[in-house]
Amino acid sequence: MISSTLLFSSVEEDLRLLTENLKQLVGARHPILYAAAEYLFGVKGKRVRPAIVLLVARTTMPNGKISEKHRRLAEITEMIHTASLVHDDVVDESELRRGVPTVHSRFNNRVAVLAGDFLFAQSSWHLANLDNLQVVKLLSEVIKDLAEGEIQQGLNGFDTSLSIEAYLEKSYYKTASLIANSCKAAACLSEVSEALAEDFYSYGRNIGLAFQIVDDILDFTASTETLGKPAGSDLKSGNLTAPVLFAMEEQPYLEVLIEREFAQEGDLEQALALVANSRGIERSRELATHHAHQAVEYLAPLPASESRQALIDLADYVLSRLY
Repeated sequence: MISSTLLFSSVEEDLRLLTENLKQLVGARHPILYAAAEYLFGVKGKRVRPAIVLLVARTTMPNGKISEKHRRLAEITEMIHTASLVHDDVVDESELRRGVPTVHSRFNNRVAVLAGDFLFAQSSWHLANLDNLQVVKLLSEVIKDLAEGEIQQGLNGFDTSLSIEAYLEKSYYKTASLIANSCKAAACLSEVSEALAEDFYSYGRNIGLAFQIVDDILDFTASTETLGKPAGSDLKSGNLTAPVLFAMEEQPYLEVLIEREFAQEGDLEQALALVANSRGIERSRELATHHAHQAVEYLAPLPASESRQALIDLADYVLSRLY
């Protein structure tokens, strides 16, 4: 498996700078908010989203030179992503993320909600200061999509009539929109053609969808240690993802268990066994592979470079998390 460190080696120094800057950018006047933000940005994340923004910047700028506005965009992207995670964890009542206690379990719900709001507000302020209306529109769309995705997930719990199309739409809102729109925004800051900016959007959309599908597969196949949260937690909370939707086509009894919300003893274990004994995981892998390969096709018009290669390798990295 490719390590993310190796993958992002061409922007390693940029990412180190980003982590330093994030803590300063937050600049919370209230100690508890500052503590929450510092805690969040101190947690060892892979920083995949800002890394993609920086790679797109290097790919599209003359001599691969990243501008200050590109750096700020990468920081805004990570702020938005982090804010959405804090809110997700409160809504999902998750105790752990990446094996580390979540903000609301470390502090409390009120602090977590306020910290998330504060990060969204800060990211919006820094976004406005980029003085680029197109970029403001793209990233504002993301914040709207994140809320839409969370609402859809909240309202469609245990809904066995959910289609794969509706699942992909929700996955776009929750994960792919941020990657797609920040890729396009980075390309816009480089002043590339409209057609090329659109290609970067499509690259990000497909990478984002592959990423989410892989995450949803890992919820069934990875151990609690690897996930940093209990395995099978999506299904338990009624969040029906690709492996379950595909499995239901083969295992009608799965629908019965889901519709009664695993009310009887052993229901959840039985449901997990039905998913495991179907082609649900395999078909989800095929779907993730399809989107990862499609992403790479959108990079075809670009001249060869180290950063373009890293964007191509990212598609393999996303899939390699499955093995």
